[in-house]
Amino acid sequence: MSVVEVRPIGRVSGGRVAVEDDDWGGVEALIRLDAARFGPEALFGLDAFSHLEVVYRFDRVPPEREQTGARHPRGNTAWPLTGIFAQRGKDRPNRLGVSRCKLLRVEGLDVHVRGLDAVDSTPVLDIKPWMTGFAPRGEVVEPAWAGELMRRYY
Repeated sequence: MSVVEVRPIGRVSGGRVAVEDDDWGGVEALIRLDAARFGPEALFGLDAFSHLEVVYRFDRVPPEREQTGARHPRGNTAWPLTGIFAQRGKDRPNRLGVSRCKLLRVEGLDVHVRGLDAVDSTPVLDIKPWMTGFAPRGEVVEPAWAGELMRRYY
């Protein structure tokens, strides 16, 4: 088995500087690709899409905060004790985040977005265009607490 090194393709620039849980919908930022690795052609055609999926690293979470078991989402004891893989908290193993956001425009190596829930200087690991063909098929089911948690997220 070979080991694949995962290196950031760029970083978030602008937007929020502090980690906060809610109200990401209006936050605008840009993802600046690493000019030492990429040229503008890496983004050719991306502007034909309205939304992106962005994979990034929660780089401000210290290793000792890593959660591997169950907890109440956001520490809210009114919500059930839930395993780390049944929630999207930042203190997860490997500290990977995935976000869908609105693509505003592409300028050179800069991808301007709205609603990306990652703060300034966050390392970006990948950018993918959102395609409706990748949306879930069939009915989507989630517990009530998840809807409550997301009510003010965007």
